[in-house]
Amino acid sequence: MPLLEVRNLAKVYTTAEGAFGKSRREILAVNKVSFDIHSGETLGLVGESGCGKTTLGRMILRLIEPTSGEVRFNQQDVLRSASSTLRRLRRDMQIIFQDPFGSLNPRMRVEEIITEPLVIHDTISRAALRDQVREILQAVGLDESALHRYPHEFSGGQRQRIVIARALVLRPKFVVCDEPVSALDVSVGAQIVNLLKTLQQQFGLTYLFISHSMPVVRYLSDRIAVMRAGEIVDLGPCEEITSRPTHEYTRALLDATPAIELRLS
Repeated sequence: MPLLEVRNLAKVYTTAEGAFGKSRREILAVNKVSFDIHSGETLGLVGESGCGKTTLGRMILRLIEPTSGEVRFNQQDVLRSASSTLRRLRRDMQIIFQDPFGSLNPRMRVEEIITEPLVIHDTISRAALRDQVREILQAVGLDESALHRYPHEFSGGQRQRIVIARALVLRPKFVVCDEPVSALDVSVGAQIVNLLKTLQQQFGLTYLFISHSMPVVRYLSDRIAVMRAGEIVDLGPCEEITSRPTHEYTRALLDATPAIELRLS
């Protein structure tokens, strides 16, 4: 049984046009997308900018409300769950955002940032909060001195480690990684990708890894879904997609990949 099931998920945006905004135009951002993700697996979602990858990832978590479709997590209906049920589900479903600086509150210290999800969901006692925060901070490669500092005092790679720590402090089962290395330089991005791989093994995580980089997706993923203009046009095991692509768009993405790829290990 898959951990996550997505069926015919769609998102249509309506825009006002004309001199007085009387006419309406519908924009199909995501068009009836379906796939499964099994526990412990990484599904890489790859495609060019603007193809609907981020919209799809956020709809799965209901950060964006879909127009239609179905999302089931651990056999529970995410889209039709009441707010109390959705609150419990979100302990197990987290997201790592693309921009580490923009996703952190500049007025909060790191200790407050990482502690906040535990306080909101009231999962452990106050006495145990600090120990759990220290543990997750160590897991992402930061020492205890970081707790009393603000986001602006860190580099981009360190800020992304803080974002990852915040996402994992609730011990989720499933994480949407929304282009988590695209705002970082190549060497730092490679470190973060390797960290995500280590954390997956350490905590038994399941990933939806969103990226426009085929080399990164190929390195991290078990299966790859190729997205174009709001649709999944190719889906299969990593080796099959990268070595024997059947769709012309997948071949075009692979042809556009530089001959010298990232050194990730």
